[in-house]
Amino acid sequence: MSTLTLTLNGRPCTGDATPRTSLADFLRETELLTGTHVGCEHGVCGACTVVMDGQPVRACITLAHSCSGRDVRSIEGLATDDVMAQLRAAFTAEHALQCGYCTPGMLVTARDIVTRLPDADSERVRLELAGNLCRCTGYGGIVRAIMRVLETRRGVQAAIPPGLPAATFARRKRDEGVIPMTAPMAEGATGGNTPNRMRQVLRIGVPASAVWDAVRDPELVVGCVPGARLLSREGNQLRGEMTASLGPIQASFQGEATVRYATDAMRGALTCQGRDQASGTRLSGQADFTVVPDGNEASRVEIDMHYALRGPLAQLGRGPVVQVFANEIARTVGLNLQARLRNEEAPPPPAQLGAGRLLLTIIWRALRRLVSWGHDT
Repeated sequence: MSTLTLTLNGRPCTGDATPRTSLADFLRETELLTGTHVGCEHGVCGACTVVMDGQPVRACITLAHSCSGRDVRSIEGLATDDVMAQLRAAFTAEHALQCGYCTPGMLVTARDIVTRLPDADSERVRLELAGNLCRCTGYGGIVRAIMRVLETRRGVQAAIPPGLPAATFARRKRDEGVIPMTAPMAEGATGGNTPNRMRQVLRIGVPASAVWDAVRDPELVVGCVPGARLLSREGNQLRGEMTASLGPIQASFQGEATVRYATDAMRGALTCQGRDQASGTRLSGQADFTVVPDGNEASRVEIDMHYALRGPLAQLGRGPVVQVFANEIARTVGLNLQARLRNEEAPPPPAQLGAGRLLLTIIWRALRRLVSWGHDT
């Protein structure tokens, strides 16, 4: 046992804990703040979400001693918070809680969404909630409640319609075998050992020859990717890392990649594998990419990729979530690369990435090399 001191719910707090005691256990067993629920104990379900230094974190995978000197607020410490009061009322009005086990973590995450993303729409709210699981599947009411608060704070008189439709995503088919680079790649079904598949077509306002030269420069490409760092290169063998987060879930993947180029056809292929040391989650993937002229002064990059995620973070590797963030990363990296090739000032990253460069960890290796070229279509 050793002593730690932190600010807990606005008051100085000193207590004893072993080096392996989690923040969740410290709150519940030492401080008797049982509003923080413990579910998966792997940082996946979100029931234990609390606020530390203004940011949501998973209390079950945060060591209590790492919070020494920090400002921590559990659900109890937000009882008088104005935004939380609005959310509690909206959760009640929209029937957003059933068994209530996920509710404390949902409310903490919802508060973060409302304060950080005041202009969020229902699709963005659903995306931000991807790290919080509701065992009763009451997501419709939860989204309606958050949207009600967002609309109210934006000064909109009318409440959101009670029949807020559920988000719809294209159902995806499982593909077997090797898919040629020239064929549209269907997105694979998530789960098990079947890789997820994704296809993107990017456009950039630079001639194809210049883009092809750029994509063969790993240092240039990696420098355009938020959170990525190239550690070493020996021929076509690359080592690198990328730090990413989805709300309170954070990961730092390190690994290796092999890239091959067919210059005559302006095609390439990348295979990669990596591991997040904290969670033990493993990522493997492969991507085929082609640079195609799109007129004299522009080009199109066609990317077919598949990846597999195994470990605690695999539940967050759902195709629709990955697709949205893949698009956003692709857009950002494409703008950065285009600016470099044109000798222009790179644009600032969009607010979405600032909130969380997230789960792009899932396809980090592929995207780091691949989507460094252009705008989403």
